[in-house]
Amino acid sequence: MSGRLMASLSPALRAAAAALTGRAISVFARIVTAPRAIWAGIEPVPRQRVYFANHTSNGDFVLLWTVLPRALRVRTRPVAALDYWLTSPLRAFIGRDVFNAVLIDRRPESRTDDPVAQMARALDEGASLILFPEGQRNATDAVLLPFKSGLYHLARQRPGVDLVPVWISNLNSVMPKGEIIPVPLICTLTFGAPLHLAPDEAKEAFLARAEAALLALRQDPTT
Repeated sequence: MSGRLMASLSPALRAAAAALTGRAISVFARIVTAPRAIWAGIEPVPRQRVYFANHTSNGDFVLLWTVLPRALRVRTRPVAALDYWLTSPLRAFIGRDVFNAVLIDRRPESRTDDPVAQMARALDEGASLILFPEGQRNATDAVLLPFKSGLYHLARQRPGVDLVPVWISNLNSVMPKGEIIPVPLICTLTFGAPLHLAPDEAKEAFLARAEAALLALRQDPTT
């Protein structure tokens, strides 16, 4: 079904189509990647969280969203690039309706809303978030790109929310950059212990601690 046809649907039909599309995407992701969630430092309980993960594939947030139990999945919103997801009616439908993404404009010159304020509002509305602190897909040989400051500022504004590191393994091999046909491989997502900003902790120290917590979950040095 095209994005233009989706736009013409009534709100009820649009919501039903979004739910059906979300289930189809989840099933497809499970068939291709057979994802395995390892809850190493935390349990999958209904608690508000910000899941922050490494970012090597366009499918990262889909896979993380998919492995969450349904009770957590329905209240978890990915933080994604507005300038990517609003480039076509179909992408807009998937980003807004299927995933209810918090869409961030990465272009400061055209931005009308503060990204941290957008994320804080989503948390205040009861959502959990999926966030990629590197800010963009890592297509380099580095294990991680330097973290942007958004995670720190969000932790300052909402210090009681759990910040949960999640290492995603193998997905960059499933969907290499430039490819449209995925390569079936087993993917693993390891969930670590939650972090919180310590009183008077400096931005650089906190981001270094968050990076270290994420890297500590990397079981295979080749992923």
